[in-house]
Amino acid sequence: MTVLCLDIGSTWTKGALLSPAGDLLGTAQHPTTPSEVLQGIDAVTKALGPAERTLACSSAGGGLRLAVVGQERLVSAEAGYRVALSAGAKVVHVSAGPLDGAGIRALRAAAPDVVLLVGGTDGGDQSVLLHNARRIGANRIACPIVLAGNVEAQPEAVDLLAGRTVVPTANVLPDVGELAPGPARAAIRDVFLEHVIGGKGLSRGPRFRGLVRAVTPDAVLSGVSRLAMQDREGAVLVVDVGGATTDVYSAVSTVEGPERTVALPPDRRTVEGDLGMRWSAPGVVAEAVAEKLIDKAEAAVLHEEAAARAADVGWLPDDPTVDRRLAGLAAVLAIRRHLRLVDGQLGPQGAGLLVLSGGVFRHAESTSDIERVLRADPVLRPILRNAAVTVDRDYVLAPAGLLAEAGHTEAADRLLTSFPVTPPAPVAR
Repeated sequence: MTVLCLDIGSTWTKGALLSPAGDLLGTAQHPTTPSEVLQGIDAVTKALGPAERTLACSSAGGGLRLAVVGQERLVSAEAGYRVALSAGAKVVHVSAGPLDGAGIRALRAAAPDVVLLVGGTDGGDQSVLLHNARRIGANRIACPIVLAGNVEAQPEAVDLLAGRTVVPTANVLPDVGELAPGPARAAIRDVFLEHVIGGKGLSRGPRFRGLVRAVTPDAVLSGVSRLAMQDREGAVLVVDVGGATTDVYSAVSTVEGPERTVALPPDRRTVEGDLGMRWSAPGVVAEAVAEKLIDKAEAAVLHEEAAARAADVGWLPDDPTVDRRLAGLAAVLAIRRHLRLVDGQLGPQGAGLLVLSGGVFRHAESTSDIERVLRADPVLRPILRNAAVTVDRDYVLAPAGLLAEAGHTEAADRLLTSFPVTPPAPVAR
């Protein structure tokens, strides 16, 4: 059974046609048509030919915007935040403690697609969770709510949220120090598919909603997880530099390091909304200056170049030198931030494989200059010392994740065999 995997992004709709065994038969892409995404989907489908099954993921319309409302910043709110990062969501707001008027206004201003409402361990305190449910229910917070707090308080919380779309699920923090992200992550995905994707005005009919099975970052994270399961040494680290954001994914079997109140899940994603090649190019320059990656002279040049790219996001330069410099800086900055989230730990061996993703890498004849920038960075050097570096030129991580989520794990693994398995010899210091 041939399978067509589609990724409908805000800018491009990409497709991969696969054999039943997971062999890549062809790829195609077409600009996403914002008023009716089915036009771009149909163009890609026509270019690749008919398939017996179609699987799709989407980040069009800004992807999945998620707000976390929790009880304590260092416990339940942090647990909810970490669940959101592994669910393919862009976290646009995090609050902790009882919501007041200012908190409600801030939550509303963040314009989330979904609210993840958490608080209390099972059998523990119920007051903050119930207070926040009451405040959300009484105010104009109309988006769906995933309720993943103290299970004993959930029936009353559901009553307080009457009139809202509420999806109760298992507590993200059933006991102190015990993070259970799976049920909440699944609930967020289901809410996205059922209530969010069809409400973004991307298509006039039900066909688009029927095609989409996941938010794109969730599919990519599943692909990264499958990649890490292959016979390889060290963690898998993926950096995806786009026009508006730079996403970083990592997959490890264990994380060794200082004990923490809320443990990290083994598969993680961070999204940096101020680091990108077009819309967010000025943010790359500003952050590079703040972290002393560039001097004043280079900053002056890049600031002008970045402003021009933000003003005309569709512009393609004849000389890619500046784009490559911005991409290298965005990758360094985004990976640094990702490492801060995990206390600098990617397992005991660091990264065994670094995957570069994004058009600036896929269309380059060589990425050796980017690799040198990454390996030379003093923060990244210990993590990348033994890492093989490759480019996701055929953009197969999202299709592999779609296949795996649909139960075609052997085909997903076959598709991922194009990535190196054995890391290079250690780089001499």
